[in-house]
Amino acid sequence: MTEHVIVALDFESSCEALALVTELGAAARSYKVGLQLLTEAGPEVVRELVDSGKQVFLDLKLHEIPNSVAGAVTAAGKLGVSMVSVHASAGSAVLRAAVEAALPFPGLRIVALTVITSLCDRDLPEIGLEPSVQAQVLRLAHLAADCACHGVVASAQEAEMLRGVLPSGMLVLTPGVQLKSASSSSDQARTADPRAAALAGATHIVVGRAITKALDPRRAFAEAVAQFAHD
Repeated sequence: MTEHVIVALDFESSCEALALVTELGAAARSYKVGLQLLTEAGPEVVRELVDSGKQVFLDLKLHEIPNSVAGAVTAAGKLGVSMVSVHASAGSAVLRAAVEAALPFPGLRIVALTVITSLCDRDLPEIGLEPSVQAQVLRLAHLAADCACHGVVASAQEAEMLRGVLPSGMLVLTPGVQLKSASSSSDQARTADPRAAALAGATHIVVGRAITKALDPRRAFAEAVAQFAHD
């Protein structure tokens, strides 16, 4: 179960990120490397994590032409990462290109981002969409399934709905997960605690500041794992 709790390494340097990895030790097996750390530290931090036996979710949120996305997925596969995120709103050609590019790397899974967790219904008209996050998530999740993506990224608020319509075995990654004991502020609109995400049907959760900014990150990680396991 611990590999299903993904710790987001949203740090300004690889030194800070790797210090947390060392502190969490063998218990934490999965980490998310996003745009901030990758831009700051480059791919070497990903190689260090993979070489140390960690699973890496490379959260690139790719949204480009199919050839460029395929190239990025291939590069991610060469790094040895376990998952890469692609915007489902980029369309079927992009999603299929990503899935095809992942084929030479048996351990690499493509997860399609539906609607980022900082958006809520009132935000959608600004980008030309009908004001229903749930409807957009459902539409994009169906598209991801049709294109043979391995999973989707959506908030816990949509996870239960998705579990009822997605093919068996398809992953549901839930970001925006916070611990009830954590007091940190959030810029995400659609959040949940680990237990709520598990009960809604999430297969994986991504936890960031609730662990990385905690006074005792090891304890916070253990709490997240216990809640996600319904303990």
